[in-house]
Amino acid sequence: MVPIVLSIVLIVALIFSISVVIQKRKRAGITGFKSMLTAICFYLIAVINLLAYWFNFMGLLNWSIIVVLFILGAYFTKYIPVSEK
Repeated sequence: MVPIVLSIVLIVALIFSISVVIQKRKRAGITGFKSMLTAICFYLIAVINLLAYWFNFMGLLNWSIIVVLFILGAYFTKYIPVSEK
């Protein structure tokens, strides 16, 4: 019962977080795909970990994908625009 509740909480939190990021990007006037790549990588990490938990796929391949996504997310931070405030 606890894993189901935690999975539902994660899915709701992801949906809420994605909507907040989209609203903030619109409010700030940020456009383009490259500046969103860091957030996409981090959201993919959460989704892959959730799928790995559901399908008992917690292994070396899962961890390798997560490490690669972390490295890509860190690399794409150079495309995030600097705030003028």
